[in-house]
Amino acid sequence: MSTLARVALDKRITGWYIFPMRQVFKTRSFARSMKKSELSDADLWSAVEEMDQGLIDADLGGDIFKKRVALPGRGKRGGVRTIVATKMAGRWFFLYGFKKNERSNIDKDELKALQEVAKDLLGFDDRQLDIALAAGEILEVSDDSDKA
Repeated sequence: MSTLARVALDKRITGWYIFPMRQVFKTRSFARSMKKSELSDADLWSAVEEMDQGLIDADLGGDIFKKRVALPGRGKRGGVRTIVATKMAGRWFFLYGFKKNERSNIDKDELKALQEVAKDLLGFDDRQLDIALAAGEILEVSDDSDKA
């Protein structure tokens, strides 16, 4: 039996599948603006998992999505609205966030600017990503799900 056939058989028997590695990031400005909101990295990971399953509040175009994220004790209705850049696989960047009571939405000029940022970030290769991380321009969102 060939190696490829063995891998296919192992996948069918064990349920082992290969999924693209998910990386979640937040911009420095997003992290600063959300510091007082009690929004945790676990909340951001949960939002990405929901989006990965198709639970998106709005597709704003240009690989920009709006996602409501619940805050502890307040639910999604009293939570945070986030603007996320992604191609729905691999890398996810939280670009902007605001509480519902602070504002209702972003305007057209803000959307255009966020789409430009998204285009740049989603186009980064591994080296460019490492440089942005080292400079503190983006921060990796930790996934503590395996430490439960």
